[in-house]
Parts: sequence; C-alpha cells; structure tokens
Amino acid sequence: MTTIRSLLFVVWLYLSMALFAVGLSPALLMPYRQAMWVIRGWAKFCLFGLRWIAGVKVEFRGLEHRPAGAALIAGKHQSMLDVIAPFAVLPDNCFIMKQELKPLPFFGWFATKTKMIAVDRSAHAKALKDMVRQARERHAEGRQILIFPEGTRAGVGAPADYKPGIAALYRDLEADCTPMATNSGVHWPAHGFRRYPGTIVYEFLPAIPAGLKRAEFMAVLEERLEGASNALLI
Repeated sequence: MTTIRSLLFVVWLYLSMALFAVGLSPALLMPYRQAMWVIRGWAKFCLFGLRWIAGVKVEFRGLEHRPAGAALIAGKHQSMLDVIAPFAVLPDNCFIMKQELKPLPFFGWFATKTKMIAVDRSAHAKALKDMVRQARERHAEGRQILIFPEGTRAGVGAPADYKPGIAALYRDLEADCTPMATNSGVHWPAHGFRRYPGTIVYEFLPAIPAGLKRAEFMAVLEERLEGASNALLI
C-alpha cells in the first residue's frame, strides 16, 4: 500500500508542478509578487496531496520564532520537501539553489523571476563571493534567506558536515540566524520515491544573535540544529 500511495503522490507532485507552472505562466510577465504567489500556492497544494494521498502530515512548530522580515535561516536538509514546505509559512522566502537549475523550463524561469540565489558550485571561492553578494541584495529587500548548511541532502542519522557558506552569510549580513530543524527524511527520504506515513515536523528555533565569532557560531548552530532535529526522531 505504501508503494502504491507513494507512486500516486509522485504523479500528483509532478502533474501539479506542470499545471501550476504552465497554467499560471502568465505570472512570469507580471510583477514579482504574482510569481511568488504561484510558488506559495503550489507549495500548499503539494502539502495537501502529501497528506491525503501519501498519509504524510506536515506540521510547523515554533512559529513564534519564524522571521517575518529580512532574515537568515539555516535549515536541516534531509529531503526535497525542505525546499518546498517553507514557502507555505514564510512570507518572502528565498533559497539558495544550484546554478544549473536556472535554465530548466518553468522551474528555472520562476526561480529567476522570484530572484532565488543561484550559485555555481564548481566556481569554489568565486561562488562563495557571488552567493554573499546576491544574499546581501535579497536581505536588503527584506526577504528570508534559507540556506542548508550541509549544502545537500543527507540521510537521517548521517554525520553533520557543515560547509563555510552559512558562516560567510552570517558574518557578511551581520544578521541573527534562525535554525530550522526537521525530521523530513524519515517520511520523505533523501533518495527513492517512497513516502512513509506519519508526521513531518519543521521547527523554527530561537535565533542565534549576530556578532558571534565564526567558530562559536558554527558550534552553536550545529549543536542546536542537530540536537533539535535528532529530538524529532524520537
């Protein structure tokens, strides 16, 4: 049954993506806010299907810590859903994506229209500088910048491997950093098509204040983010 429900949800996911992207593509010719409305609408539609088709409920906790204006958010990354779900609750979310996704029809077009931060990871030091530059611009526009410190999806229980990008943004933006914990990989694994019934939780934690030294910030972030994410596995 899990396999059948998972397959049905995958069909729902990609069909809904096509319907929203193609059917509402005129939003690409309108002001930026209309394109963001399309993305937020699709994110909520995706969560609806995930619950009623695959039996996976998504719950948001710690909303009192959710930033509303310009902010830096560091999220645990276990699933593709981690990119989708935050659009349902953040007013002006902006995530960091791979440069090679930009040319993709509709997905890349909407990402470009809504000014997501695209980074060429193969450029190394140049990529880091470019990411910081774009983040500075988005932060000045009052957006919530979501970065996954590990840079890619990691399996549940895998050792944490935080990259320097989060520290660079924290330092350059001189901003508080809000950790966002999750257990998403339990029900929507990093790889494969199966979705396992249960409750995925996204939990916003109290912000880490700006101004900490790099080593201290990284230690605090990892302790809080990994601790809260692991607690959601129990």
